[in-house]
Amino acid sequence: MRAHNLLEGKIVVVTAAAGTGIGSATAERCLAEGATVVISDWHERRLKETQERLGVEWAQVCDVTDEQQVQELIGGAVERYGRIDVMVNNAGLGGEKPVVDMTDDEWSRVLDVTLNGTFRCTRAALRQMVAQQSGVVVNNASVLGWRAQRGQAHYAAAKAGVMAFTRCAAMDVAEHGIRVNAVAPSLAAHPFLTKVTSAELLTELVSREAFGRAAEPWEVANVIVFLASDYSSYLTGEVVSVSSQHP
Repeated sequence: MRAHNLLEGKIVVVTAAAGTGIGSATAERCLAEGATVVISDWHERRLKETQERLGVEWAQVCDVTDEQQVQELIGGAVERYGRIDVMVNNAGLGGEKPVVDMTDDEWSRVLDVTLNGTFRCTRAALRQMVAQQSGVVVNNASVLGWRAQRGQAHYAAAKAGVMAFTRCAAMDVAEHGIRVNAVAPSLAAHPFLTKVTSAELLTELVSREAFGRAAEPWEVANVIVFLASDYSSYLTGEVVSVSSQHP
């Protein structure tokens, strides 16, 4: 896909960027659009492989449930590059479990990674952005924040929380010229999805899509890049659906 230098000269941090999912696709698109990209993930080996594959200058291991590691990620990026222009919060954790069978630990783990992790990373990035009086945050939500699906109570609750958090955080920092938005994909195809979702459910979800297929990670990444760029300069507190799903 042809680049347009939408993020030329920008410093972009992307969480959960290892592997071949939305995070790595976003990092790749940001690089193509002229950004300097910092990638992070909790999985050190996959992060190193992704760093080498994309040619990223700096990668930082970060578990978004660990406040110290989050501070090290943001602090390290600022120390190295002097600022953060865009923070992409992609880290999330799913699974499939009915409420009646769900344990406290399963519920809490999904919320801690998906919702609390987004909060921790956003808070750390916004403190720097307020100091520099500029910046953009893009969070990864999900259409499940709006829609119901069996076995997804923990994930849907976390993603609905990301949506509400995005709207409120945007109001907190608008006076500083900072924008906070989110994308809400319906179904994006990547290898990790098959590990946490049954084949039967994936077939059912694909059948709901108007195009008869899941989105490619780069198709979600394109919308993230749009929200990170000046082309969305008047958007804040918005959740943009990246979906062809019908009810």
